[in-house]
Amino acid sequence: MDGLFQAHRGSDLLDLKPAAERILNIQKPDGAIAWFENGPWDPWNHVESAMALTVMEETDRAIAAYEYLAETQRQDGAWFGAYGNALPMVDRDFISREPAPEFLDSNFCAYPAVGVAHFYLATNDRQRVERWWPMVEAALDFVLTLQRSDGSISWAFEALGTDQDDALLAGNASIAKSLECGLFIAETLGRDKTSWRIGHARLIEALHSSPTSFDRRKQGQRFAMDWYYPVLSGALHPVIGKQHLAGKWTEFVLPERGCRCVSDEPWVTTAETAELVLALMATEQRDLAERVFGTTNAMKDQNGVFWMGHQFAEDIFWPREQPSWTQAAVILAADALYGTSPGSDLLTQNLL
Repeated sequence: MDGLFQAHRGSDLLDLKPAAERILNIQKPDGAIAWFENGPWDPWNHVESAMALTVMEETDRAIAAYEYLAETQRQDGAWFGAYGNALPMVDRDFISREPAPEFLDSNFCAYPAVGVAHFYLATNDRQRVERWWPMVEAALDFVLTLQRSDGSISWAFEALGTDQDDALLAGNASIAKSLECGLFIAETLGRDKTSWRIGHARLIEALHSSPTSFDRRKQGQRFAMDWYYPVLSGALHPVIGKQHLAGKWTEFVLPERGCRCVSDEPWVTTAETAELVLALMATEQRDLAERVFGTTNAMKDQNGVFWMGHQFAEDIFWPREQPSWTQAAVILAADALYGTSPGSDLLTQNLL
């Protein structure tokens, strides 16, 4: 790392090398990037961390992460992803290191397309993208087998035909971005994926016009991700997206603190705050995005590594965890704000 994020923000010095070092320290020799040491692994958060390593010019380590994906992909194109959110707290401060339940999650399996598109934009390494194309193709083909007649996509293969079947709004919005990136890769390589274009169009139409197709169990409305992901994914036009964000701004955002993870808890989280920055950039609200990004400075430890969140009623960092994906979200938000890498606008602009 050459310190490319040594940039001034007013009187503050932005240095994200400690965040990147945290990801590097978590990454295993085989390329896998778990949440934290001895923690859960899933392809979505693994890819987000790989993207951050690409931004920070740790290209060899990013390649190792994508090679790990290619080597561990199932024959059906999917990956088992551990649901770290299902893990209990081992005590007041720390998340248990016991095995998390695993599922073939549609959003998890789709996201490698975003990472590969990002890698290409950042490095112009067409040879690597050609190598990883079969992985992307198989993954998105698998995901579209879970698309319903209304255009929405079931959250997991295991949920099909059960009372747990649902189409998660944030997950479907993220899949829309993954399909967009997959189509971008296909066009770049001269591959015809008409089925993806049809599936993408059906999903976008559902996100626009069929709100009852999503969150049928009514469990997602309290989550910030369900609020901002339709904007971050590009499913909503920037003008509509700006209005959408304004509608629940006071419900999720606390001035000088950041973005809540859920609307009914006194808990702001670093990753959600960073992702909100991306959504604001997607709606051309740069000044507001920069102000929101500034709140992440208060989430660092003395070494410059970011805590997962801050429980402001008790004024404590909680949990006392510093996940890889938390560091990655901040790096990607900073890149979108300051345009330091060639792939900086991947998450804020439409590629098609």
